[in-house]
Amino acid sequence: MDKKYSGRCACGSVTYGFDNPPTFVANCHCTDCKRASGGEMATFGLVASSDFTVFSGETKGFYYPKNSETCAGNGLTRVFCVACGSRVFTNELADFPGGVFVQEGTLDQLSEWFAPQAEIYTWSRQPWMPALDVPQYDHGVTAPAESADANAG
Repeated sequence: MDKKYSGRCACGSVTYGFDNPPTFVANCHCTDCKRASGGEMATFGLVASSDFTVFSGETKGFYYPKNSETCAGNGLTRVFCVACGSRVFTNELADFPGGVFVQEGTLDQLSEWFAPQAEIYTWSRQPWMPALDVPQYDHGVTAPAESADANAG
């Protein structure tokens, strides 16, 4: 496991790593992320698929198409550990081709967490949840002009 940043599922069966810091970090308040995470929001970092490596464990992915009822992001696949059920990462991102969303809560070291650069789908943020001092988007965002692979070594 020769990567600068590492993470794992709750039981430690699925492990992964990447070398370059995420190119985008966000708190997502969409209703799909709320249901998938069991919380008010999900926090994720975008890393290049070419930099992301799963080292161990068996995973199962579930594809989620765009949900016009909840106005959630375009198609994506949420990937879970088959042993403990933890969501570890999200890939096959229609809005961020070539990228993987790493769930910040799966990173091994608290010091490895990256501060959010934006909050998305804020139309469904709970009124008791204060906004961070970062750009706020009622809906989602798409990949910047440079792709997620721009930071890959």
